[in-house]
Amino acid sequence: MSNPIYPTDLTDRQWEYIKDLVPAAKPGGRPRTLSMRQVISAIFYVVKTGCQWRALPRDYPKWQSVYYYFRHWRDDGTWQRIHDTLRAALRRQAGRHKHPTAGCLDSQSVKSAAGPGRRGYDSGKKVKGRKRHLLVDTLGLVQGVVVTAASVSDPAGARQIFQRLGGGSKKLRKIWVDGTYRGQLVEEVAAQRRFRLQPVLRSDDQKGFVVLPKRWVVERTFAWLTQCRRLSKDYEVRTTTSEAFIHLAMTRLMLRRLAA
Repeated sequence: MSNPIYPTDLTDRQWEYIKDLVPAAKPGGRPRTLSMRQVISAIFYVVKTGCQWRALPRDYPKWQSVYYYFRHWRDDGTWQRIHDTLRAALRRQAGRHKHPTAGCLDSQSVKSAAGPGRRGYDSGKKVKGRKRHLLVDTLGLVQGVVVTAASVSDPAGARQIFQRLGGGSKKLRKIWVDGTYRGQLVEEVAAQRRFRLQPVLRSDDQKGFVVLPKRWVVERTFAWLTQCRRLSKDYEVRTTTSEAFIHLAMTRLMLRRLAA
């Protein structure tokens, strides 16, 4: 498949990076007949174009099979494991240690589509939907993500991210944040965590838009995510699905960089 049919299809070089990370078929039962490369390419197509599962082109496997693997690997943590492995590889390619020592934390409120699921209203941004809480390293690569109702405060979302941090963040020592995270959270983190929060504030005399040091990194990551139409709004019923699509969008971005 040296000539992909769609721009989102995995190239040969990208597949070389990811093929050994794909879970093997379970023993017993019928042998696996689907091409996992085609399945992942189909999922990337959904992420980038924002189409419904049932609207997948016929060049891909049946949408039911593609959705089965997406859902199964979402629930067993495969997407996050693939994402974290590629992040470490990309950091090494950039000459960095695979475990970052600094990061940036922020949230993004996005509108949600009509339907069931956990949603809320962010009175500050005037947005009804969900909120993406994102912790990134200094390269803008995602270290932690939590999706909540938009009504959940930024400090509450940050606490959820800190509870989920694994071994990939064991060297983390400093996280830059905006003024929303000041107060009790800063003291709480200083007392309970290895790292500390460093607020980066706007000047009182500042007028108009000005790029703030350190904090612009996470804003750029939000911009990367919204280039994928599936993430332009939150269309999902479950927040875990929203988090999986964020990992997939970043996985696709990292594969393109590694195989460039």
